[in-house]
Amino acid sequence: MTRLLTTVCTTALLALTLAAPVQAQARDSFKVCWSIYVGWLPWDYGAAEGIVDKWADKYDIDIEVVQINDYIESINQYTAGQFDGCTMTNMDALTIPAAGGVDSTALIVGDFSNGNDGIVLKDADKLEAIKGRRVNLVELSVSHYLLARALDSVGLSERDITVVNTADADLVSAFNTPDVTALATWNPLLGTIKESPEANLVFDSSKIPGEIIDLMVVNTDTLKANPALGKALTGAWYEIMGHLNDSGFRQHLANVAATDLDGLRMQLDATRLFDKAEDAVTFTNSPALKDTMQKVAEFSFDHGLLGEGAPDAGFVGVETPAGVYGNNGNIKLRFDPTYMTMAAEGEL
Repeated sequence: MTRLLTTVCTTALLALTLAAPVQAQARDSFKVCWSIYVGWLPWDYGAAEGIVDKWADKYDIDIEVVQINDYIESINQYTAGQFDGCTMTNMDALTIPAAGGVDSTALIVGDFSNGNDGIVLKDADKLEAIKGRRVNLVELSVSHYLLARALDSVGLSERDITVVNTADADLVSAFNTPDVTALATWNPLLGTIKESPEANLVFDSSKIPGEIIDLMVVNTDTLKANPALGKALTGAWYEIMGHLNDSGFRQHLANVAATDLDGLRMQLDATRLFDKAEDAVTFTNSPALKDTMQKVAEFSFDHGLLGEGAPDAGFVGVETPAGVYGNNGNIKLRFDPTYMTMAAEGEL
């Protein structure tokens, strides 16, 4: 999987958005996109098996589901108005469309990483031994966020280590070189690296549950003008989730992810997938979500990801059921459980 943050020029994104505005009007045709990650693979199954079409037909609309191979490109296209919805992490939702001025709603809270992201050391089995080391990772990614949270847990900071920006495609081979003794990455790369007898997993995302969240995000204005889009996508998602334990479903996901069933199982086991709508609603309604978004915003601000004009971590307001973090006058990211609640109550 590739779930990256990127340093995006806010003014450039705003210009791009203005060049291709999303018209907030009633429509009957929509496009959503997704990219390869275990928590988003089910969208491919739903499209291939006609589940998305079934729910779109129920509400007299059309929904095209498009796979984009480049994750960041998918978010950029969504931000530019080329898609009405897109799969992304909570962090990227904040730092790309929201920071770029595009009001976005987390329609479906699909899962959180519960071990899919981790930190590995050589010659040590305690996280504290990372002090003074060079740490290879994809800079400004969820791995970088994980590292920052891990360091904080043992009284260290990024000043105590040196981040070495390494492309995800190079991480496995890098770990096999003698100079690399510390590394942070995600599955399936993490699983491959852990197979090395030198690898010691010293921290993973199960230690910060609920902080690396995977979402289906839709344009807020489009959703307001077209509630049928929210109903159809949400209804389709939870019907897809009803196939979670079907052998055909799992084989389909494994094929799309270019892995085998054991590889898929490893990734699913390290994912807290909200296959039941009521669980997603409970998670979204929790005050912990607001606290998480504050941590994410502070990390993003410290690393320049909210744009050059952002005066502080609360520059972009994030609305959750427990309250708003940041600027009430600039809310651009919203966690709205309305449609998930409808699914939980059988009202779709």
